[in-house]
Amino acid sequence: MAIPAVDPQRYDEQLDEKRAFVDALFAPFSPPALEVYASPPSHYRQRCEFRIWHEGDDLFYAMFEVNPEDPKDKKVVRLDQYPVASERINALMPKLREAFLQSDTLRRRLFQVEFLTTLSGEALVTLIYHRPLDEAWETEAQALEKTLGIMIIGRSRKQRLVLTRDHVWERLTVEGRSLDYQQVENSFTQPNAHICQTMLEWARQATRDQTGRDLVELYCGNGNFTIALASNFRRVLATEISRTSVASANVNIEANHIENAVVARMSAEEFSLALKGEKTGRRVAEMELDSFDFSTVLVDPPRAGLDEQSCRQISEYERIVYISCNPQTLADNLALLTQTHDIERFALFDQFPFTHHCECGVVLVKR
Repeated sequence: MAIPAVDPQRYDEQLDEKRAFVDALFAPFSPPALEVYASPPSHYRQRCEFRIWHEGDDLFYAMFEVNPEDPKDKKVVRLDQYPVASERINALMPKLREAFLQSDTLRRRLFQVEFLTTLSGEALVTLIYHRPLDEAWETEAQALEKTLGIMIIGRSRKQRLVLTRDHVWERLTVEGRSLDYQQVENSFTQPNAHICQTMLEWARQATRDQTGRDLVELYCGNGNFTIALASNFRRVLATEISRTSVASANVNIEANHIENAVVARMSAEEFSLALKGEKTGRRVAEMELDSFDFSTVLVDPPRAGLDEQSCRQISEYERIVYISCNPQTLADNLALLTQTHDIERFALFDQFPFTHHCECGVVLVKR
């Protein structure tokens, strides 16, 4: 892994390179003109993690540069600041390091530090140790919470000590509306909040004319898209396999006073079988699938994309909104999906500036 070299002066140049890459990769599909959405050129990640490297009496934040020709060859890179991370994380980095240096209780066998922050400045810091945590650690960590205005979780083998709470509350502004999201430690959330807001607005625009119909969402996570899109549809049925994410999605539905969305804990594959009547049981019965009139499916799958069966299943919907964190698997899936659908909109969201990663959005409409 290469550590991103943030250079705001070069931001437009690197974005143009991504645009050219995406245009070339998807040229065989003859999509409409690529919509390109820029990120802030620095301080765009609301969460990140660092190893803590101990050298004698010193310690510092570290990441590793991996030799692409020999993955076992890793170079330790010291990081006193990290321009990829939010300004809040950068402000906390030296203060936390100083606290570790001054306290043997806090520093001893400290292995890793994970930050989760919000646009409003909330900060949850997880300290991971290679030793059991005791009352002395808890006392000092609580004092550090108060001093720095943060929340701390301590982790070690078979231990998780939550001192205040295990989540932050992110507030995103989407088309002038404020949406509140509980984001739980150690579970997936969109790391670039600025681009997340852009993606939600784009998805709302892409599904604007569906108010009398229903949306089904696969891989819904903590309800990121569910919350933003609910008012565009009569009803929303969202599915997710992670127990933590389902719980968080339900909290977020309640926090935003959404009354037309439900979340079912079920994999995309299981849901596909349920739709075909090949999977039954209490969970399937509770979903009352016969009462829905789905016009649109939204998928935001992992990097591996969708398997062939899932592609076949979503190709039955009139409209597909596909959010992808891996252009290559998206291209593979479009080879199947464009057999039945035309590409109506095509977007590049620069979620991770100064890396090769590209986030794409595609709207497909059935012929």
